Amino acid sequence: MTKQTDGTYVVNTTTLSSAEGYRGKTPLEVHIKNNKIVKIVPLKNHETPKYFAMVKKTLLPKYAGMKTSKVEKTKIDGVTGATYSSDAVIANVKAAVNYYKKNRK
Repeated sequence: MTKQTDGTYVVNTTTLSSAEGYRGKTPLEVHIKNNKIVKIVPLKNHETPKYFAMVKKTLLPKYAGMKTSKVEKTKIDGVTGATYSSDAVIANVKAAVNYYKKNRK
């Protein structure tokens, strides 16, 4: 996890989570500021581009502005047809938020 000069924490889930999509890991960079998710940036993965594009377009925006305290409690529906990718992304977001909560300064 890194802290940017504007106070945004960036959590990279490459080594944090073992969650896998249809074709392997789906690492993310989760940007958190003032206990809210600012944005999520998908990192290089091996998911089918067509289906992962649906996850990026439909699923990731649901987290924008969400308080970190609500991530565990909120049920986010995955993308139909991209269930494995969706489940992996959701698990990665939760792992990033948990890491942030335990390690922020």
